[in-house]
Amino acid sequence: MKRLRTLMGIGLGLAIVAGAGWYISQSGSAPPARPGGRFAAGAATPVGVAVAAKGEVPIVIRALGTVTPLHTVNVKTQITGQLIDVYFKEGQMVKQGDLLALVDPRPYDVALQQAIGQQQRDEALLKNAQTDLERYRKLVQQDSIARQQYDTQVALVRQYEAALVIDQALVDAAKLNVTYTRIVSPLTGKIGLRMVDKGNYVTMGDATSICVIIQVQPISVLFTIPEDSLPQVRDRLRKNADLEVRVLDRAQKTELAVGRLDTTDNVIDTTTGTVKLRAIFPNADEALFPNQFVNVRLLVDTVKDAVVVPVAAVQRGQPGTFVYLVKADDTVEIRVVELGATDGEKVAILKGLQAGDQVVIDGVDRLRDGARIRKPAGTPPRASAGPPIANAPPDAQQQRQRQRANGGPGGASAAQPAPNQ
Repeated sequence: MKRLRTLMGIGLGLAIVAGAGWYISQSGSAPPARPGGRFAAGAATPVGVAVAAKGEVPIVIRALGTVTPLHTVNVKTQITGQLIDVYFKEGQMVKQGDLLALVDPRPYDVALQQAIGQQQRDEALLKNAQTDLERYRKLVQQDSIARQQYDTQVALVRQYEAALVIDQALVDAAKLNVTYTRIVSPLTGKIGLRMVDKGNYVTMGDATSICVIIQVQPISVLFTIPEDSLPQVRDRLRKNADLEVRVLDRAQKTELAVGRLDTTDNVIDTTTGTVKLRAIFPNADEALFPNQFVNVRLLVDTVKDAVVVPVAAVQRGQPGTFVYLVKADDTVEIRVVELGATDGEKVAILKGLQAGDQVVIDGVDRLRDGARIRKPAGTPPRASAGPPIANAPPDAQQQRQRQRANGGPGGASAAQPAPNQ
């Protein structure tokens, strides 16, 4: 029995080995899959194409900016006294010269009257001294008084004249202090929050302002550009060009305002290699708010009558910067190009393409020089491929397109042997 079990085990093992060998041989002898799949060798590769066309390409410098008021004023008192009234409302627009607050004017009215009284007294003394001087002049001519007495009177007159100059200055200072009791707006702008309430005692040395006024119409935006872009901007400014500046919100979805470039800074920041620029905006709708973060678009120039293609068509590799040019036989050719200005999704081609050329914009990762392609349905024929077949019937045109897409007159399917029936 033991020998029988051993023989049965050996037979079972041989059967398993034989079965595995048969399975492997059957898998290796299976007929190859029929070519002609989407990415099979020699098959046309489906791609997206675009036509190079004449157009304009704006040269735009993109930057980050901050809304900055042209003027910011901290309103403080210029005299000492009690703030007896406040006439503005927080957040309101005020005009230059509008009354904002009033400091108790009574002490300064009294000081003004005192200065005026002092001036009037000195005027009377001067008039009396001048009368005596005239009398002494006649007496000294008659040799009736000593010359020294006359000279003393001359000095007294000059003393009173100087006193009147001082008195006039005191009167002017007193009048100025009375004017300062009325705190008025130094510019047209918007008032912020009130920082000092009515009834407080204010002095010239107070660190806290009564309020802050900022000019919001017009308003400016400060932004920086790379120093490499500065020569182009300065060249346009030297030609008195009016450079347009547009600002967008933080998400770059909403355009907030359109303005003009005002000036550039006079130095380059050596730590960042950038230079500051200022743009001015009317801000009539107050869309720009002080210290707001914005995205800036500076239109430096516009390239006109340029050959333009989508940026997606431009590739970079061993040949340099190139595109896949679609030829008349629906194959592609690597064409080295020289790029010009770029604006978002389109780029100007300085050399290498002409208007009407077709370039591949989608599916370039599956292409090589000379590869056969299949363009989307409805793609217009290449302008340089010759006159269109205007007289051919629709069926003939469709048949020709199918033949071209399949690699020749017979088509890719015609090259395949018919399967055995």
